[in-house]
Amino acid sequence: MKTKCLMGFVVAMALSAFGVYADSAGACKVSTLEIPGTLVKIDMISIPAGEITMPDPDKEGATKKIKVGAFAIAGTETTWDAYDAYRLGAHEGAKLVDKDATSAPSNPYGAIDRGFGHKGYPAINVTYHGAVSYCKWLSEKTGRKFRLPTEAEWEYACRASVAEPTADQIKATAVTFAEKTSAVASKQPNAWGVYDMLGNVAEWCVDLKGKPVVCGGSFMDLPAKVKPSTRKYQTDAWQANDPQDPKSKWWLSDGEFVGFRVICEPATAK
Repeated sequence: MKTKCLMGFVVAMALSAFGVYADSAGACKVSTLEIPGTLVKIDMISIPAGEITMPDPDKEGATKKIKVGAFAIAGTETTWDAYDAYRLGAHEGAKLVDKDATSAPSNPYGAIDRGFGHKGYPAINVTYHGAVSYCKWLSEKTGRKFRLPTEAEWEYACRASVAEPTADQIKATAVTFAEKTSAVASKQPNAWGVYDMLGNVAEWCVDLKGKPVVCGGSFMDLPAKVKPSTRKYQTDAWQANDPQDPKSKWWLSDGEFVGFRVICEPATAK
């Protein structure tokens, strides 16, 4: 994997200038985004452009190099604090570009947080649709382009110039083999200052063929199973206990190990 220090990457956010960049020494910078009309703040970490080698989905056993442009990634998984601002107030202040996509989520079946913890904890049981809809809402609220990461972007930010994390690094940075999730940023960040990329909750991304996939493993996994290359695709088991027909498009009744984080595309230079 090759990386360059990000120079001149500036993202203008929300109602005021919001800069995210990496200096010439390669240390990633963090800036705090305040979501307008809420009390929620999100730390965004700059990620420099570079490339990553990944399995080629079209050629079994082969790999391919993928160029990754500069972007900013949330320093933590999306918390209930942030997701609640969306689901409880999705219609306030933000223009709806897609009524179905950005309408507020329905009420979940059962306890929304499973009793794991709420304030400061990662939002769980959220479907891919729910995660994408949150990104659209956040884009409308801030005037910037937020979305879920591709699996290449996610793995690139996860590895942070490290070929493969050691057992000690996983122990220091990842919540694994636990009874429940932990509050975000309970462990140490990776080399680029991003928390919980491995473990805690597996995170929704878009795979190389454009399909939803969760990356990184979760609190339910053994440390050996929590890797930058760990992937899972949704199965019927993730909504096995949802009594609705059709199943909820917003909630995974059995997806307590699933969450997400957002990325922001850089603003076009003027």
